[in-house]
Amino acid sequence: MAGQLTAVRRSLFAVHPARTLVTAFGAVILLGAFLLMPPVSSQDGGATGFVTALFTSTSAVCVTGLVVVDTGTYWSGFGEGVILALIQVGGFGIMTMASLLALLVSGKLRLRLQLTAAAETKSFGIGDVRRVLLGVAGTTLAVELAVGGWLALRFRFGYDQPIAESAYSGLFHAVSAFNNAGFGLHVDSLTPYAQDPWVTLPIALAVILGGLGFPVLLELLRHRTRRRVTGRRTWTLHTRMTLLATLVLLLTGTVLTCLLEWTNPGTLGRFDWDEKLLNGFFHSAMSRTAGFNAVDIGAMHASTLLMTCTLMFIGGGSAGTAGGIKVTTFAVLAAAIAAEVRGEPNSTVMGRRLAPHVLRQALTVALLAVGLVIGATLALLTVSSAPMEAVLFEAVSAFGTVGLSTGITADFPDSGQLVLILLMFVGRLGPVTLVSALALRERTRRYQLPEERPVIG
Repeated sequence: MAGQLTAVRRSLFAVHPARTLVTAFGAVILLGAFLLMPPVSSQDGGATGFVTALFTSTSAVCVTGLVVVDTGTYWSGFGEGVILALIQVGGFGIMTMASLLALLVSGKLRLRLQLTAAAETKSFGIGDVRRVLLGVAGTTLAVELAVGGWLALRFRFGYDQPIAESAYSGLFHAVSAFNNAGFGLHVDSLTPYAQDPWVTLPIALAVILGGLGFPVLLELLRHRTRRRVTGRRTWTLHTRMTLLATLVLLLTGTVLTCLLEWTNPGTLGRFDWDEKLLNGFFHSAMSRTAGFNAVDIGAMHASTLLMTCTLMFIGGGSAGTAGGIKVTTFAVLAAAIAAEVRGEPNSTVMGRRLAPHVLRQALTVALLAVGLVIGATLALLTVSSAPMEAVLFEAVSAFGTVGLSTGITADFPDSGQLVLILLMFVGRLGPVTLVSALALRERTRRYQLPEERPVIG
């Protein structure tokens, strides 16, 4: 009897690491909401409603950036501190933080923590977890301090802000940028700095670095390479795919933004040609990962909004602070389409054949994401009178944890905001938990069913 009880207890606590991540993120979101509700968190000293606090906490932990109240004018210093802490915890990863704390306290990582950290950081083996965690911590600290210090100096000497204010603003925007959160301290985000590359370019760099994903960053920093048969040293396929897809999407987004908005007086039309290129690049970088904006998103053409939706849906690199279906998923699907068009039996990328289960996982993630966005858009249209393109933009931004908005976020009723909360939560954790579950459920069938070919197209 005792043995049976022990077995039951073990089965109850033998939780899948991905489920632990979901539970931990949910717990931190609720904790953040309760910390934002008391009067001490708001500037006017009044209590904040639960839905508003929950929305803000979810947006911060899921590093999205969508807001229903202005961050810089509504929240007090304590409230902004809570939001900044939630952004850092959400970007760094709940289980990554827990594993680091265990490492610092005892110098050892328990197997359960190692498995959980591996699910969060996408490390390639349990033995690599400690090295990955330390690398993640060092990279995060280095980038945030470097960008924060640069922005603080710029705000101090370029805009005559007081030392304390410039230091705080620099650190807040650096943490928000590297974690791809998009939270800002100004009502109009970064539009006051649209013509200042000394502010927008460092923020864009931090956003891109955070969106690449920690495995790619660590490989780039440590020059980890492997020998191919030819003896030539190269990066891993994951790193090469992520870097190439990121570069292509950045250039494509910049070119399309400039072409579509070049003469629009509400966006790029009022700038000189070099400032148009700067803001076209900035918008392209923000569209895939973070929610900062230097031009009015609501004034953009519908064609630009659709292009931006595509970039937001794709997102950034795996195991990073960006959302979306991830650039590697997009690259795998593109490779599968190219192979089918050429009539080749296998999908190949950069001299490597992709395993069939990778293609199935990529297709599953993409189609479920499409279904989720369409369903959420339909739900939001039933409670909002905003144009369809604006509602779709809002839904994709929430799912991709981007945070860009045409300005209708606060206009949704509580039911619409709850839909966006669910989108942000699923968009942040859904791809991670789904792929982990698919990988663990993979099994070998001992028999094959008869083959049949239905008509396609």
